[in-house]
Amino acid sequence: MKDVKVLIGNYGSGKSELALNFAMQAAARGERTELLDLDMVNTYFRLTERGKMVEQKEIRLVSPNYACSGIETLSLPAEVASAFVLDWDTVIFDVGGDDVGATALGRYHQDFMDLEEGALEVLNVVNIRRPLSGTVEKLIRLQEGMELHSRLKITGMINNTNLATETSEEELRDGYYMLKEVSDRTGIPVAYTTGKKEFLEKFLSEGHDPKYIGTPVAIDMFMHRDWDSYIKYGLNTVDPRQKNL
Repeated sequence: MKDVKVLIGNYGSGKSELALNFAMQAAARGERTELLDLDMVNTYFRLTERGKMVEQKEIRLVSPNYACSGIETLSLPAEVASAFVLDWDTVIFDVGGDDVGATALGRYHQDFMDLEEGALEVLNVVNIRRPLSGTVEKLIRLQEGMELHSRLKITGMINNTNLATETSEEELRDGYYMLKEVSDRTGIPVAYTTGKKEFLEKFLSEGHDPKYIGTPVAIDMFMHRDWDSYIKYGLNTVDPRQKNL
């Protein structure tokens, strides 16, 4: 059965990093993998910039028209349909931040509904260290807005709480407690807890309730972006230090 993961979430939650990790791990297992960049909002964190690396792993990457071209008005390519009609083992959608970005999913609503039962996971990637995700109430409002605009029901949350280079197991622990409350109030389970291996292992050793951890997934850092540069160079400008990556 085809495994389709749709990653949504607010800005800076780490959707692109996780999408890349899920795709790379699937390809390493020998699965036929497609990775789709549906982020129509944020032109700074772009999967397209890792196109060569992805191709080397025999992962098919589909990006918005004009991505990384300097043109700010992007459009979705016809190749998105390949996610539904071709015989992939794993398909990963990386979707733009918040409810505005989630709107891009609406046009494929029927395609998602036609998938085999159990094939689709719609995952809210949560990083509680970001301002718009700092409280239980904010997280619930964000989830409700993303569900409304995407026309899809969120099936699970991912605790991907981090502070970039300053991350420790404390971030995952704080994310665990907040997502536990969100899960209890909304009924949406925690499907995955993700982080760099050393911090994930320390967090798991603390003996928290597995119900609010889901599947632990150790990740590598491929995107190599930092939020100081993101703020300094603006939402729609590429950091000149990244041009040759």
